[in-house]
Amino acid sequence: MRPFDELVAEAETADVDGWGFEWLDGRATEERPPWGYAGLLAARLGALAESDSTASDASGVAALDMDTGGGEVVNEAPTLPHHMTVTEAWAPNAARARELLEPRGVDVVETAVSGSDPLPFPDRSFDLVSARHPVTPDWAEIHRVLKPGGHYLAQHVGPASGFELIEFLLGPRPVERKGRDPEGPDGEVAAAEAAGLTVERLEKARCRMEFFDVGAVVWILRKCVWWVPDFSVDRYTDNLRELDAQMRAGRPFVAYSSRHLIEARR
Repeated sequence: MRPFDELVAEAETADVDGWGFEWLDGRATEERPPWGYAGLLAARLGALAESDSTASDASGVAALDMDTGGGEVVNEAPTLPHHMTVTEAWAPNAARARELLEPRGVDVVETAVSGSDPLPFPDRSFDLVSARHPVTPDWAEIHRVLKPGGHYLAQHVGPASGFELIEFLLGPRPVERKGRDPEGPDGEVAAAEAAGLTVERLEKARCRMEFFDVGAVVWILRKCVWWVPDFSVDRYTDNLRELDAQMRAGRPFVAYSSRHLIEARR
């Protein structure tokens, strides 16, 4: 394994734009949820594209992907509806999404970083709204922009995702561990149904992650800035050196991501 300083310096300068994780190949692994979200979305978009070609309504069918990152997941779909729109709030990701998706006829809309503004679309605009790891789903807005009978299909981050690493750096976070629970009186299912949606499918998964070198840890903390908001190598050098020693002894750092698939209908 290369020296600590070399691994850290490389990770500090590596590109973290977009929503791809290829940089971690050979340096970290993560199990995938059993439902295969990218494949599900591709199939749904393909079905919409097929129905679009025979639609009697002049406006055709339309789909929206929210918080699209660099557009990587949408771009995996072989066929897209004629009216395909994505939103993204972080400017570097929006630029990457435009580069990737605009040649395919996709409308890339850059939204406010705060996420508190209404979606910039008329009522009842979309047959499908999708999202992979949205920041905070606004159920009222999702309901508003869906056509009657339209669906929301998404993979969300669940409770205590990656907290083994977060708490290694920050210490115990018992309150934060309870956030993002899809069930319960304050969960996402209740919030979606309170907004007028009917939740038709909910599946949950806990997926093992392994980090094999300290550079992978630095890179993921730079990319997922909400995990440890004050992260810098200087601030957490002692923790990182402890991780580095563990990995050099042949013990990868293990954490668990939490995901759930949710589908709802207006």
